[in-house]
Amino acid sequence: MQFSAKQVAGILGGTIEGNDEVMVSSLSKIEEGKPGSISFLANPLYTQYIYDTEASLVIVNDNLELSAPVKHATLLRVPSAEKAFAKLLEMYNQIKLNKSGISPQAFVSDKASVGENAYIGEFAVISEGARLGKNVKIYPQVYIGDNVVIGDNTTIFAGVKIYSDCVVGSNCIFHSGTVIGSDGFRFATGEGAQKIPQIGNVIIEDDVELGANCAIDRATLGSTILRRGVKFDNFIHIAHNVEVGENCYFAAHTVVAGSTRIGKNVMTSGQVGIVGHLQVADNTIVTAQSGLSKSVTRPGEVLMGSPAFDANKYRKAFVHFRNLDGIVNRLTEVEKQLKNKV
Repeated sequence: MQFSAKQVAGILGGTIEGNDEVMVSSLSKIEEGKPGSISFLANPLYTQYIYDTEASLVIVNDNLELSAPVKHATLLRVPSAEKAFAKLLEMYNQIKLNKSGISPQAFVSDKASVGENAYIGEFAVISEGARLGKNVKIYPQVYIGDNVVIGDNTTIFAGVKIYSDCVVGSNCIFHSGTVIGSDGFRFATGEGAQKIPQIGNVIIEDDVELGANCAIDRATLGSTILRRGVKFDNFIHIAHNVEVGENCYFAAHTVVAGSTRIGKNVMTSGQVGIVGHLQVADNTIVTAQSGLSKSVTRPGEVLMGSPAFDANKYRKAFVHFRNLDGIVNRLTEVEKQLKNKV
């Protein structure tokens, strides 16, 4: 689709400097701008590129002062170039992902129900008893198991698998390769290592986004739960019967073991491990490569290390650890001196 600079200005509420009839049909970085593309300038470090960029339209801040003429681009001045471009990106994404209709190559059980304006791509499977809300988008090669419920406006990208009886809310986004409702890891240990059946499900509330290749295990009994507003990066593993509170943010490779309860607004950096059967208080922050081995009872703590403890104390302790070799050498020398005096 093509838009004129005047149309873009109308959408974003900006002021044009230059040719308001110039047409744009793609997005670009300012340093890689091409004719017909629209870019933005928010970081002063990139101001150097405004003068020679070949982008046809550049969104800039109202207060941007130029030291030379702009050779090619028309400028669109707005109060915040970054916010304006973010709005444009969101609109672009909505247009790009605005799919509807059911592919002839998809399988939809005659005992499933599909809401209005749904999209179901090639080789997707919608099983018996599944219920899809309005405006749901199911991309190719997605598997939706028996009796799965999916709320309105949820998007499930290619290759996602949702096992039977799981419940998904509205306005969710699941990225490729994610598996929801696979068995929890439970065996009766000892000779034979008998598998314990996992007959619960997974409940995911509204406005949850899961990155690529996440694994959310079903409960042994009851439900594994992700509360409203949870956001996961790629490669997150949530074990059986875990509950993750509202608006938690987990970075890649975070792993939570079985039956742990995570509070609201908890944030983890990459490669965090959390032991099972713990309670983690609201607003806890766990830094990268940390291991949480005991419950956190005070809200708002920042934890570091493995096992993790207060981040400020950890940093102080780490200073001593780095100097440990020198401390040991000095101690050895003192012991020698004392021994020689005896």
